[in-house]
Order: sequence, then structure tokens, then C-alpha cells
Amino acid sequence: MGPEVMAAILPRVYPQMLGEVYAHQDAGRPTFIVSAAGNDVVESLAQVLGMDGGIGTRYEVDAVGEFTGRLDGPFVYGPGKVEAMQAFATAHEIDLDASYAYSDSLSDLPMLRAVGNPVAVNPDPPLAAIAREEGWQTMRFERLGRRLVAVAVTLLATIAGFGASRVAARRRPPARRFGISGAARR
Repeated sequence: MGPEVMAAILPRVYPQMLGEVYAHQDAGRPTFIVSAAGNDVVESLAQVLGMDGGIGTRYEVDAVGEFTGRLDGPFVYGPGKVEAMQAFATAHEIDLDASYAYSDSLSDLPMLRAVGNPVAVNPDPPLAAIAREEGWQTMRFERLGRRLVAVAVTLLATIAGFGASRVAARRRPPARRFGISGAARR
């Protein structure tokens, strides 16, 4: 499903947001995607976009490698997203008070309030109102990155043929490598 999922997600990525991600990396801050989607999808997306990692909802797997139907950790949505971020930040000595989080939706309000630098990106009306009240930075982007679909398909083919580590290394070296995928932006 990887190419189909990427083809659906990548047209929704704003090139300006990737510029923001890369600016954080250039400043020495690792970057992560945090999403309620399955962890494998989130990690793959992070890899295609040249980010340091991703954390999504993990599903329990039994001793023979079959899904049990239970979660292996929090559902990474709302308060569960904060729980996953805090656990990762503690394990990797990331200061959430110095971290950034970006979102367009009121559903991510707990995540935005868990960091020192919340940013509303093309926020829905309820989030826009809170961002205004709280004095948070707001970013507005007009143009979507539809060309990213072709890039993603090429990268996925390369990852499948040559291994993910060599492809991810071509963007720029990450600020740090983490043993597991992450959940916060520092």
C-alpha cells in the first residue's frame, strides 16, 4: 500500500512547510511527524520527506507476527499524541518547552499546548481563534506540493531497490539519529 498511501498524502504537503522542516534541520534540530496513522506509514512518510523520524499508532503483534487487534501504546491522537511525544522526549532528552509543533486542526490542541513553540498552519476556524487568543504564530500557505507525488514514487522505488538508509541520507544528514522514531520537534 505504500505508493498508494504516499500518492494520497503527498499532494497535501506544502513545499513551504518542507522549507520550515529543513530550516529546523539546518539549525540542528531533529524533525518528526506525529500522527494517528499507523506507525509504519508515518515512518515511511518521514523518510520520504527527509525527516528524522515519525511516530504513529502502534499495533500489537503476537509471537508469530500476527496483529492481535490491540494497540501497543497510546492511540496517537489528542491526549494520546501528547503521551507519545512526552515518552519519546524523555527517552531522547528532548526539551518540549524548546520544541515546535505545527498543526492545522483543533484536534491537535493538546499537542500544540505541550510544546513551547506552537504554530498554527492554515488553521481551521476554531484553532485560528485559539492561536489568536494565545498569541501563537500562524502560517498560511496557498500552493500545495503536487510535484511531490512524482518525487515520492521515485524515492519509494529507490528505497525498495537500494535500501532506505542511503535514500534518506541524500537529503542532508539528520541532526541526530534516534533508536526509534520520534514525536517532537526540537
